[in-house]
Amino acid sequence: MDKVISREPGVSATAEIVVTAGSGPFPPILLIESMAQVGGIAAGQVAGAGGVLAAVSQGLIPAAVGPGKYLVSARIVKSFGTLHMVEGEVLGEGISIASAILTLAVGSPG
Repeated sequence: MDKVISREPGVSATAEIVVTAGSGPFPPILLIESMAQVGGIAAGQVAGAGGVLAAVSQGLIPAAVGPGKYLVSARIVKSFGTLHMVEGEVLGEGISIASAILTLAVGSPG
């Protein structure tokens, strides 16, 4: 993440990522990782607490990602202890280019 735009712990978060032309090819699968990271922020994870992307379902990613600014958002659908189901989405120029439902385990279990 280049910049966290908004955060409401336990509810949602939005961040910005910037892909530059000089950074080489950006693997689209990293959009899923970006949604997971923002999901961890939304779940209230603090720096150094750790987290695991446990499952991805209904994941849609583009064939390629070009240079530009992208908004990555995550919304907590439900939580049970350290497990969180998250709806993630990536917007490029206001258009949805990637989405997924993620299961995350964040923070310490005890």
